[in-house]
Amino acid sequence: MHPILAALLGSTAALALDKGRRRLALSRAKHPSLGGHVRMAKRVAGQIPGFAQPADRFFAADGAAEDVARRRQAGFDRLAALYRQRFARTLELTREVRPGLSDLQFTGSYRVPFPFAALVREQLGTGAFLQRSEGPEVIDLDGNRLIDLTGSYGVNLFGYEFYKQCIAEGAAAVAELGPVLGAYHPLLADNVRRLRALSGMDEVSFHMSGTEAVMQAVRLAQYHTGAQRIVRFAGAYHGWWGDVQPGIGNPVPADRTLTLADMSERTLHVLATRRDIACVLVNPLQALHPNKAAASDNQLVDSAGRSAGADLPAYRAWLHRLAEVCRGNGIVLIFDEVFLGFRLAPGGAAEYFGVRPDLVTYGKTLGGGLPVGVLAGRAALMKRWRDDRPLDICFARGTFNAHPYVMGAMDAFLRRLETPEVSELYHGLDARWNARATAMNAALTRAGVPVQVAHLQTIWTVLYTRPAAYNWMLQYYLRAEGLALSWVGTGRLIFSLDIDDAMFAEITRRFVAAACAMAADGWWDTPAGLTDKGLRRGVLGAALATRLRR
Repeated sequence: MHPILAALLGSTAALALDKGRRRLALSRAKHPSLGGHVRMAKRVAGQIPGFAQPADRFFAADGAAEDVARRRQAGFDRLAALYRQRFARTLELTREVRPGLSDLQFTGSYRVPFPFAALVREQLGTGAFLQRSEGPEVIDLDGNRLIDLTGSYGVNLFGYEFYKQCIAEGAAAVAELGPVLGAYHPLLADNVRRLRALSGMDEVSFHMSGTEAVMQAVRLAQYHTGAQRIVRFAGAYHGWWGDVQPGIGNPVPADRTLTLADMSERTLHVLATRRDIACVLVNPLQALHPNKAAASDNQLVDSAGRSAGADLPAYRAWLHRLAEVCRGNGIVLIFDEVFLGFRLAPGGAAEYFGVRPDLVTYGKTLGGGLPVGVLAGRAALMKRWRDDRPLDICFARGTFNAHPYVMGAMDAFLRRLETPEVSELYHGLDARWNARATAMNAALTRAGVPVQVAHLQTIWTVLYTRPAAYNWMLQYYLRAEGLALSWVGTGRLIFSLDIDDAMFAEITRRFVAAACAMAADGWWDTPAGLTDKGLRRGVLGAALATRLRR
């Protein structure tokens, strides 16, 4: 063979071998669940047909005996009657608005597993309207007072009265300027100063939502590194933008996004050896459920599918190693604190875990109750143009960026964050909420119900300790006891810091009462030998049968 040809063949073989090794390393760095294989998850989701449990199986989908099914139906009917009577006006307006509000149609369709959704929505409809809030309670159109465990998607950290004051003070402070856009109200200068101090970053930019702040963080990382690939971790949420939500929910493939396993040595190897990665996104909430998406009751086809628990020392060590690897390979480390920011500590998760990212995004509670997104970062990464190539820019603007009323509410929020009263709320935060979770779990154990809770400070998820097909019913018993949950049900409870010991004791009493009522109605009286695997196989079998009939 000619020496030149031999050399070319050898070089080609070496390149192919190197490419094969890189692909294998990347494949091994993905989490083995569907959460780590987003393309496969989309394919699987696209093949699952919709079907409803037939009437004669609705209350015995787990193979329960006839007398148990009758008890369940009687309990279901009692709840339905109570809802119709207690929430009449709230449900009436919800039904009136639903046909014209697509958001409400979506959330209303995904409160429970879809085979049960139609009858539950018809009989146990959940009202979407509230009249007012008072402290930790919300009051609906029928005058029902419910203790709020929704947290307003994370906004409500310090209590609704706190944010009402922030909004009122902010609006009054900027009233003379009003909604003038483009120019800034002077309060913005205070916000910039305080945010730089809290984040430890050089610069900030304001956006209209957390999703937008994440978008800009990723674009700046790509702009300055010249690389295009994004790394996110299995299960993590970073807003609904396509590149950071590459799986179910995004109709367009996100080819530049790599979804890797959290807390994985193989992931660290990929990050240390590839040269095409611009940034790594971290949502610190994943400390509660690494490699799993946020829990929702619509996923509760069994009990084993939901798991959670925060190993904070292990997660802290992981973040430190991750930051070291990113620094070593020129990868931009982005902390997405839109949801969690200011909840764990005044300086956010970065302060709490002792890790300094390159860029950090904030939102939700930072707006003092109004919508906002903020990006903070090192000066070299925040710059949106090049001095030597002035037409090569990384554009980002928005009509409502730094809106005067948002800046006013933010200023009120940040000023309060520095007060002794708010500082005291952070004192002993871990110990206080650890003790409350322990007390709740002890009360549930004493009651003999198959329910426990896992938590990351004020963010909780409910776990189920025996195989069961109807765990999702607990959200409706909880609402009957006067506890307000979001549309994900028992998947996420978010507490505000104005809940004192007496209020928490009342929450525990109501929670246990709801679980006991559900147990008395037979929802956890399952046949001997029932397994979570058997429940999942039953759902898949019904789906397959439906598809074959079609």
